[in-house]
Amino acid sequence: MSVQRVCVADFEEQAKKVLPKAVYDYYRSGADEQNTLTDNVAAFNRWRLIPRVLRDVSTVDLSVSLLGQSLSMPICVAATAMQRMAHPEGETATARACRAVGTGMMLSSWATSTIEEVMSAMTGSQGGVMWLQLYIYKDRELTLSLVRRAEEAGYKAIFVTVDTPYLGRRRDDMRNRFKLPPHLSMSNFSSASLAFSEGNYGNDSGLAVYVANAIDPSLSWDDITWIKKHTYLPVIVKGVVNGEDATQAVNYGVDGILVSNHGARQLDGVHATLDVLEEVVQAVQGRCDVYMDGGVRRGTDVLKALALGAKAVFIGRPVLWGLACQGEQGVIEILELLHDELRLAMALSGCRSVSEVSRALVRKMEFTSRM
Repeated sequence: MSVQRVCVADFEEQAKKVLPKAVYDYYRSGADEQNTLTDNVAAFNRWRLIPRVLRDVSTVDLSVSLLGQSLSMPICVAATAMQRMAHPEGETATARACRAVGTGMMLSSWATSTIEEVMSAMTGSQGGVMWLQLYIYKDRELTLSLVRRAEEAGYKAIFVTVDTPYLGRRRDDMRNRFKLPPHLSMSNFSSASLAFSEGNYGNDSGLAVYVANAIDPSLSWDDITWIKKHTYLPVIVKGVVNGEDATQAVNYGVDGILVSNHGARQLDGVHATLDVLEEVVQAVQGRCDVYMDGGVRRGTDVLKALALGAKAVFIGRPVLWGLACQGEQGVIEILELLHDELRLAMALSGCRSVSEVSRALVRKMEFTSRM
C-alpha cells in the first residue's frame, strides 16, 4: 500500500528513493557547505503570522494577474533544468500540470524538451502561461534565437538569469562528476557542446565546465538594455538580492524582479531570499512587480512572502519531487497541495483575496541572548 503524501517533504522522501543518486544530488544540493540552502527554508520560521478573525472567509479567492496574464494562484513553477532526468516526459509533463491547475511555468534554457514541445503541452482548453528563463551565452546570436523562438511559440515573458557568470561550487556534483545521462541532451541546442551531451568533462562537475565554456561572464547592465531592444516581451531579471541592484534594475527599465539566490546553488553565505525580499520591494517603490523563489515548502510560506511584498512565488524543487514521484499527476498534486494550504492559511488569517494580504499580517521574531 502506497503511503499518502500530505506535505512537500513526503514527496521528496519518495523521490529520493526512485531517483538515481547523482540526479537526486543534482536537484537537491546547494553551493559549498549549503548554509544558504538550509537558511532559505529556515527563514520562514523567523516570521510569525498575525491573523484577524470574524472576517467571513466563506469564500477565498487566490487568483492573481501576473504580467498581464490571469493565474489561478500566486504560486508558479520556477525554471529547473533537465527535468527528463526526473521523469521521461520531463518539462512537457510539468507544463500539462500547470495547464491543469491554471498557473504559470518558467522553462529553463537548459530544458530537456524544446521550447516548442513545452508550449504544445501547455496549450489546451484550460489556462496556463509559459515564460522563458534565459541565460546569456557568449554566442549572442544563439541567445537571441532562443528569444525569437519563445516569441514565435507564444511565451509571455523573458526571465534573464543574472547571477550565473560562472557556476557555483556544488560539491555533490563534483564528487559525482555530474553530466546528463547519455540518452538526454539540452534539447534547444543542436551541437553536442551546447546540448551538454559531450562524453567527457574530466573530474569536475560537467555542468561547471559547460557554463565556463558557453555562458558569458562579461554580462552587465548594458545587456539588459540589449535584450529589451531585441524583444517586445516583458523582461524580468532573476537573481537580485539587494536594494541597490533592484533600484538599478528599475532604472534600466525591467518589467519585474525575481528575488532569487538560485536555490542557494551559486554563492553560499548570502541571505535567504525571504530576508531580503522587503528590502527589494521598498527599493522598487511599486515601479515593477517583485517575485521571489527559494525555500517555499508550505502554504504559510507563500502567505508570508505575499505579506512582505511578493506578487507571486516560484517553486522549484517541490515540482521536481512531484515529477519524480508520478509525472504530470505528481506535479498536479504538489500544486494543488500548496494551493489548498495557501487557501486555508489565508482563511485562517482573515484574508478573502490576495489583495487583502498586507504587511500587517507578519511580524519578525525577536531573538534575545540569554548569555
